[in-house]
Amino acid sequence: MPNATTGGGSRPTVQVPPQPQWPILSADEKRATKERIAKLLKAQDAVLVAHYYTDGDLQELAEETGGRVADSLEMARFGTQTESSTLVVCGVRFMGETAKILNPEKRVLMPDLSATCSLDEGCPPADFAAFCAAHPDHIVVVYANTSAEVKAHADWMVTSSIALPVVRHLAERGEKILWAPDRHLGHYVQRMTGAEMLMWDGACVVHEEFKSYALERVRALHPDAAVLVHPESPDAVVEQADVVGSTTQLIRAVTELPNPEFIVATDTGIFWKMRQLAPHKTLIPAPTAGEGATCESCAHCPWMAMNALQNLERVLREGDQEIQVEDAIRERAVRPIQRMLDFSAQR
Repeated sequence: MPNATTGGGSRPTVQVPPQPQWPILSADEKRATKERIAKLLKAQDAVLVAHYYTDGDLQELAEETGGRVADSLEMARFGTQTESSTLVVCGVRFMGETAKILNPEKRVLMPDLSATCSLDEGCPPADFAAFCAAHPDHIVVVYANTSAEVKAHADWMVTSSIALPVVRHLAERGEKILWAPDRHLGHYVQRMTGAEMLMWDGACVVHEEFKSYALERVRALHPDAAVLVHPESPDAVVEQADVVGSTTQLIRAVTELPNPEFIVATDTGIFWKMRQLAPHKTLIPAPTAGEGATCESCAHCPWMAMNALQNLERVLREGDQEIQVEDAIRERAVRPIQRMLDFSAQR
């Protein structure tokens, strides 16, 4: 099996913001806020799509108002399927950009445009363009967690739920792959497919903090628990998993596996949907560096946490957090995204 090689120079420094502290709303305040947002959505012909990692109140509101709670792949599909003229994306910026790339005629709003992603910020477009230019004999496959400018340099875009079949397809054709930006996901994909892959040196601040030695201790305390791991996690954590998969695949595991307990190594925002679908199961967060130390995320993305009922209502009133993608970039970036969607539809 070919070895994966990490390239792309030294990893850019990413400034991780503190976790936002939102005012706690009473039950009556929360209900009234949701009612106002629902009216604003209807008045503006808008639909809400929320990622599984956002606050549970946003996920609940999306479902209550005819929107969608989804992973990155389904978020990309949903924007093209709805007839609403405005998409309100609760997630991080690359998700809003992807919605705009696929739906240039629609208005795409986000509660906070500064909600980015450590993988996105750790892959600057100019540096990535130089990396691609240095390896012209490679097929460029980028993870969804990248900017529109980075996607514009790619041949394929993938999400974690479709990365394995896409790369396996390319490997069977004998292609050499330049992969960006998450090296942990890249290593997992390379091990599972045997593809020849050159990696960008990026990582997610949430998933990189899960610790294998601490996970071993938690497993010993809960011997009947199944371990669910997102493949953005380090190899030593992935190796302990009963199920490795995307957010949707991990949610499905909670509903389908017979285990009474689950140790979950991904963003704790996913627990809302898991508890909704499997309220009788016990969910245990996998340990991070927060155990007896400090951590940058403590298993919850600080950029995802920038989405809240308060700024969702504000952006619907003011409309100032609108995603824009230059036409020249959009025309190039849409190709790898559409290629993934077509591949998924054929499967």
